[in-house]
Amino acid sequence: MAKTIVEDNIDILVAGAGLGGTGAAWEARYWGQDKKIVIAEKANIDRSGAVAQGLYAINCYMGTRFGENNPEDHVRYARIDLMGMVREDLLFDMARHVDSAVHQFEEWGMPIMRNPKTGSYLREGRWQIMIHGESYKPLVAAAAKKSADKVYNRVAVTHLLMDDAKENRVAGAVGFNVRTGDFHVFKSKAVVVGAGGASNIFKPRSVGEGAGRVWYAPWSSGSAYGLMIQAGAKMTQMENRIVLARFKDGYGPVGAYFLHLKTYTQNCDGEEYESKWFPALEKMVGKAYLDTEASHVSHRPIPTCLRNHAFINEVASGKGPIHMVTMEAFQDPHLEEIGWHNFLGMTVGQAVLWAATDVDPKYENPELTTSEPYVMGSHATGCGAWCSGPEDLSPPEYQWGYNRMTTVEGLFGAGDAVGGTPHAFSSGSFTEGRLAAKAACKYIDDGKAEGIRVSQEQIDRRKQEIFKPMEHYKIYRNEIVAGSVAPNYINPRQGLDRLQKLMDEYAGGVTVNYMTNEKLLQIGLKKLKTLEEDLDKIAAENVHELLRAWELKHRQLTSEAVMQHTLFRRETRWPGYYYRGDAMKVDDDNWHVLTVSRRDPNTGEYTMEKAPLYHLVGDIEDKALAELKASKAQA
Repeated sequence: MAKTIVEDNIDILVAGAGLGGTGAAWEARYWGQDKKIVIAEKANIDRSGAVAQGLYAINCYMGTRFGENNPEDHVRYARIDLMGMVREDLLFDMARHVDSAVHQFEEWGMPIMRNPKTGSYLREGRWQIMIHGESYKPLVAAAAKKSADKVYNRVAVTHLLMDDAKENRVAGAVGFNVRTGDFHVFKSKAVVVGAGGASNIFKPRSVGEGAGRVWYAPWSSGSAYGLMIQAGAKMTQMENRIVLARFKDGYGPVGAYFLHLKTYTQNCDGEEYESKWFPALEKMVGKAYLDTEASHVSHRPIPTCLRNHAFINEVASGKGPIHMVTMEAFQDPHLEEIGWHNFLGMTVGQAVLWAATDVDPKYENPELTTSEPYVMGSHATGCGAWCSGPEDLSPPEYQWGYNRMTTVEGLFGAGDAVGGTPHAFSSGSFTEGRLAAKAACKYIDDGKAEGIRVSQEQIDRRKQEIFKPMEHYKIYRNEIVAGSVAPNYINPRQGLDRLQKLMDEYAGGVTVNYMTNEKLLQIGLKKLKTLEEDLDKIAAENVHELLRAWELKHRQLTSEAVMQHTLFRRETRWPGYYYRGDAMKVDDDNWHVLTVSRRDPNTGEYTMEKAPLYHLVGDIEDKALAELKASKAQA
């Protein structure tokens, strides 16, 4: 049981100190000069979150002051990449503010590369600007630390506290110190969840010595979703997982190679392969999502999932492996240096793996593969909480209170936690944190948090629940049959293996080539319920295993939401990310909608619903395509 009880009575709790959390803390201080702001981070704020290892680029920057892009351009880009499924109000709101966040980073000391001729930021793609970003997170963390009254490092938040005086209102959170075992109680008027999305819910391709070698941050355990789901917040687009094309085994990113080095892919025979799959793919998704003419006119990319589809099918047809053609670019010493720096700056493991396996990309085109699926709302998927949008942009169905507030009063989201805002990345997550914190301050100033009451019974119940795995281990540790096999409990590693195998085989992982169907999902949900029951008897030998136990429980809650949403959406909206074998086509007549779920905190039962999908930004791509066709007709 907990050694010490630490209690804080505060105004704003920021749960998770990645880019979303640090943005929230920074902005909360500006609008809440008199407010007590506390950050709780399960790692250390200086090196936590998805940006912890450094980045080679900031992937979301409009460049409006340089005449490069406008916020509505970014909305169109994200919309086409997500096959139409985005919250355009939230996306536009983020995009209109993100440049100011990037300029703030530069003022704080971020070394952003500039074009010596124009003075504008040096780009490697339409939305990416290049940085020397190994110390990206420590730099941003410094601003957050100056803003917060207190930063608790090594404190994992496991549950949100709910108001006993008013139904469906947040009242704080509880958690524990992952080093000392201290029990932390945060009684708070508002909570901003900036925790991470979910890696390692699907079985990774890397096993054995490579276990844990995944693309997204391995410490992102779905807490952004687990915290909100168990509190009864509505979630959206949880079916929208992402599969990445990456350098094989090391998960090195390919974007900089495509965009900056101008590399390209080919099959084992040295052939271009994507275009040959487009005719059949057009029958699945329709011409509107796969219009290469429009792509050339408006710089509109083919959606990422559809490129994945071509990759997956080419390999399945016996034409693998797929290679990244690096031998041409690497003949230029400058480009070769950039290619290596891209990994040394953020994916050192890929460079080490090539060295260890005698792969020199100057003389050998390295292999690519597709990753296992990930669920995280800030990168290129739309999963997360169903949040209220800004007053000046959002239609009534999207706006019920304060910006970025979930359907639980006083509970706000940022980064991975917010649904419907893909392609936000690091700078966009920081921006969302700022927007959420500003709204949280207004929520408090408007008196919406008055009269909050948290009973001692609720705190005691959560305390007992949190430390139960350690108590369970103490009681049954002497009944181990052999090794780590015990009749009365499972440990976190066993539970994680079980979850990953289950999700892989029933929810469309790599082993089944991303395929699932209604029957598989129903079986998977049944097995997930059994796993949930068994997790009530999970055992933790020490505080470190206690952390792993609660990470697993958050992953399990996330996984259930993923399955429920995948079952509900009866179509294959994102071929290349997953396939519904019993509904293989995009069905815009019935499913050009957002999906929304709520898990009842008391019964665990799910309620699913459709939400209208509003295209708030005019589609200039259609206009450009019409003009092109008209000019061709005249010619």
